[in-house]
Amino acid sequence: MNLNWIYTGISWILLRWHDLWGGLLNLPSGLAWVLSIVFLVLTVRVVLFPVFVKQIKSQRAMQALQPQMKELRDKYKNDQQKLQQEMMELYRREKANPLMGCLPIFLQIPVFLGLFHVLRLINPASESAFKAMTTEYGWTEEQFHSASEATIFGAPIAAAFRNTTEQLEQLDASRLSVTLVSGILIITMVATTYITQRQMIARNGAAADPTQAMVQKLMLYGIPASLLISGAIFPIGVVIYWVTQNFFSMGQQFWVLSKMPIPKPGDPKVDPEKAAAMAPKPGVKPVNPKKGGRSATARQSTGGSVKFDTAQARADRAAADKSKSDASADDNSEKPAPARRPTPPRGSGGGRRPQDNRNRKRKGGRR
Repeated sequence: MNLNWIYTGISWILLRWHDLWGGLLNLPSGLAWVLSIVFLVLTVRVVLFPVFVKQIKSQRAMQALQPQMKELRDKYKNDQQKLQQEMMELYRREKANPLMGCLPIFLQIPVFLGLFHVLRLINPASESAFKAMTTEYGWTEEQFHSASEATIFGAPIAAAFRNTTEQLEQLDASRLSVTLVSGILIITMVATTYITQRQMIARNGAAADPTQAMVQKLMLYGIPASLLISGAIFPIGVVIYWVTQNFFSMGQQFWVLSKMPIPKPGDPKVDPEKAAAMAPKPGVKPVNPKKGGRSATARQSTGGSVKFDTAQARADRAAADKSKSDASADDNSEKPAPARRPTPPRGSGGGRRPQDNRNRKRKGGRR
């Protein structure tokens, strides 16, 4: 399979950034090439950002479908073909794509392989490498020699931790500087990869399925451990690319977690059982919590009785009120009228107190 189109594309982006940093800004050769690698990462991540957003939404959708997927597994545990059909129908109905979670990683693999191949060919002692870079990948002779002489803290960006003494001599590099710089970068790469994997688990939530939980642990510990070994053969420029990508991923995932927090257990958007429990029953007037009302579930949890304003309930209340009014009328007819107190004759004064008579005389006989 011919991958020259990938190597040519990576070279073109890398050289355009080098033209900016080393040409227009006239930065030192080593710093210009390091910044070119860093901004190669930023270019790729900006292009893939819409795919990353779709990945987050797809993973959240898959997380919301976990209860339904578990029901299908229990229902068709003895019929794998039927289970796969029902799973695909569920994905289609809910517009979820399980492959979307791996798409950004798959799209970044060609970039990593292309950069690894290009930096590996930066060897001034190899005629075949010089020919391939200048005739196939768009490099000029000046750019080729500039990249082969570019260093970071005395270590060439084309050198690797496991380079032989002969290879280091071709790059005019010191064993001590290459070991120190590449060793620090490899440790940083492993540490940032571990942190990034932990963020991914926090973003997607810990898997309840034992198989998925095992895969998460394998990615959490297996990938950093493999990089600790394979990082020794990566050119320093490739390690710089990987470290930059990890830092960018950490910042990007921190932003995602702050803008799209992980749904908590019991959230109706994630837990279908909770949503079903909170839904009003058929014929029941729903309660708006924003207007001070409480749902039936909340009233039941506090021990209160639940009364729904249905047509049947209104008819029962009307019948009860009528029976109460009839009962009160019967009770009033059976009770005897209360005895009235006799009224004293007018002018006798028997009904007035002495104080009232004195007040009347004082006012001239007026009431």
